[in-house]
Amino acid sequence: MKRFILAAAVVLLALPAAAQVQEAFPSYIQVNGRAEKEITPDEFYLQIVINERDSKGKISVESQQRDMIAALKRLGVNVEKQLKVANLSSEFFKKNTSVATAKYQLQLGSSAEVGKVWQALDGLGISNVSILKVSHTQLEQYKAQVRIEAMRDAKQNAATLAEAIGQNIGKCFYIYDSNSDMMPRFYNNAVVMRSMKASADMAEGAVADEPLDFKTIKLEYSVQAKFVLE
Repeated sequence: MKRFILAAAVVLLALPAAAQVQEAFPSYIQVNGRAEKEITPDEFYLQIVINERDSKGKISVESQQRDMIAALKRLGVNVEKQLKVANLSSEFFKKNTSVATAKYQLQLGSSAEVGKVWQALDGLGISNVSILKVSHTQLEQYKAQVRIEAMRDAKQNAATLAEAIGQNIGKCFYIYDSNSDMMPRFYNNAVVMRSMKASADMAEGAVADEPLDFKTIKLEYSVQAKFVLE
């Protein structure tokens, strides 16, 4: 009898402790949320390399640079803001002959501009042109929007699952964002150059209005969240 009374007392004492544990660690639901968005790029970064070797030393880098700047200005490019010198070097060979190489970075605002610039430079004999990267002027804002949408998706998923068992969700007490910064879109320059070459071989009137087919920038974000079940 004494053992029974002792066991009952232990159970009664354990009930408040169990209630406290349940209050400290409430029932919860864990869900994932995901969102994505595709953006048409409006920033195109080109690398232009001028080398005297391309003209077998007949045209200096300075002369090619002047021709390039003049051609860019005719196309409406603000060379003071959009064109930057990336590197300038000289290689010395025997008999003190110097062959200079200059690298430039050019920022453009549309694929149509990229095509026109490439054709103009190719006409000057400057064919070493490549796409460094593409981006968007409001990329950071779009990243924030997609992250928010991923979190909203997680909340909606939690609410849907809780409703299926006749419950509601309470406050969110855990969010895990494992996303790293989005890398810029890079291109296979050989493919892009072939595309531009094909456009250049078309009728001149059609080329002017034929933009290059650049891929969209795809933003994908996911989050993990935990909500209290009520």
